[in-house]
Amino acid sequence: VQLQASGGGLVQAGGSLRLSCAASGLAFTSYFMDWFRQAPGKEREFVAAIDWGGGSSFYADAVKGRFTISRDNAKNTLYLQMNSLKPEDTAVYYCAAVPSYSSNQSGVRYWGKGTQVTVSS
Repeated sequence: VQLQASGGGLVQAGGSLRLSCAASGLAFTSYFMDWFRQAPGKEREFVAAIDWGGGSSFYADAVKGRFTISRDNAKNTLYLQMNSLKPEDTAVYYCAAVPSYSSNQSGVRYWGKGTQVTVSS
């Protein structure tokens, strides 16, 4: 199983980035897909989740209204559109496959390698 995240980078506050996570080696539509992030010196935290078909999504309060999670099951790809970025969004972002909804790391079946997002003030 491989979950390859990409799309991170350096952006000014107020800007936007779109992260992608390409999945292979798993039955993509059998998994909820999550995004987590980990800032320097902090624990990894839940960002967003989307159900198997993409019809329902869930967000952490810190990103609600600014971030949008989506998936393209035909391409086995997960996305995170991040708008109105803030310096406190700076973190390594990880995609994860979970068998059913979970905002807890213990529910994750597979982790992807992270992609760095840095928001300058």
